[in-house]
Amino acid sequence: MAGPGLSAVLQLLLLGFLSVNADSLLSAPLNVTIREIEVNSAMVTWEILEGDPVIGFAITQQKKDVRMLRFIQEVNTTTRSCALWDLDEDTEYIVHVQSISMGGSSPPSEPVLFRTPKESEKMASKSPDEVTMEEVGQAAQLRAGELIIIVVVLIMWAGVIVLFCRQYDIIKDNEPNNNKDKAKNSSECSTPEHPQGGLLRSNV
Repeated sequence: MAGPGLSAVLQLLLLGFLSVNADSLLSAPLNVTIREIEVNSAMVTWEILEGDPVIGFAITQQKKDVRMLRFIQEVNTTTRSCALWDLDEDTEYIVHVQSISMGGSSPPSEPVLFRTPKESEKMASKSPDEVTMEEVGQAAQLRAGELIIIVVVLIMWAGVIVLFCRQYDIIKDNEPNNNKDKAKNSSECSTPEHPQGGLLRSNV
């Protein structure tokens, strides 16, 4: 009689253990997508099922046909994206994402394969109207340099004008004295006097 009772208790314990584990299991992340693929970087995004007690994530990054892995893990975060950095150009990568909860990790997501472009391809695909932040900074520096040059030139011209005005005022102030001296000299030479004090006259 004790045998059947013991087996029933063991069955109940086993069912309880399985139910607890089933509640603690997480679903694998969904819609894993690679965005903003650059020569040396990319962005991976994903979604989770509503209600999953997710407290973080873990990402496995692997070069195709290479066994070496990079493992990225973050906890105490609700973000649904992660930057992948220090990638090699023109290289294929495989990415898996897992959700993390207090009870453990979810199964890995479906693998996502992507390839980084070549540097030459990236430069060729860049449209003429596309302006990067670096180019904006360079343009701002050029404009600032041009403004400084313009201000310096204006200051120099202002100095030249001020010096010219001062010289002109000095020349103008000296002109009346020169005119008086010229008039005096001309009057002295215009009417020569006779040695006896009379004017020279011609004899008729």
